[in-house]
Amino acid sequence: MGKEDSDTSLENRLNLLHERLEATAELPIDHRTNRWLGEAEAVVRDAAMNTLDEATTKKRVRQAKHLLEEADGTGNEQADEHLEAALELCHSILEDG
Repeated sequence: MGKEDSDTSLENRLNLLHERLEATAELPIDHRTNRWLGEAEAVVRDAAMNTLDEATTKKRVRQAKHLLEEADGTGNEQADEHLEAALELCHSILEDG
């Protein structure tokens, strides 16, 4: 896989991560957990909507991952699925060397 393919893959995963977090905004979840998710979504949105170098993008994803790990259960099965998928995407993005 060439650098261009890798960049596209990173961009695609970043957009998927943003979509997962954005999808939790309209769901009825615990207000404290909602704050963590909202902060993470804002950080990921910044990375997804702006042209950032890979190191800065990964820094944003690392920040979002930390915020997501602080979130307790959402109390909503659909939101929990989005949260789990978002964490998996964070791990996937950060594991790429």
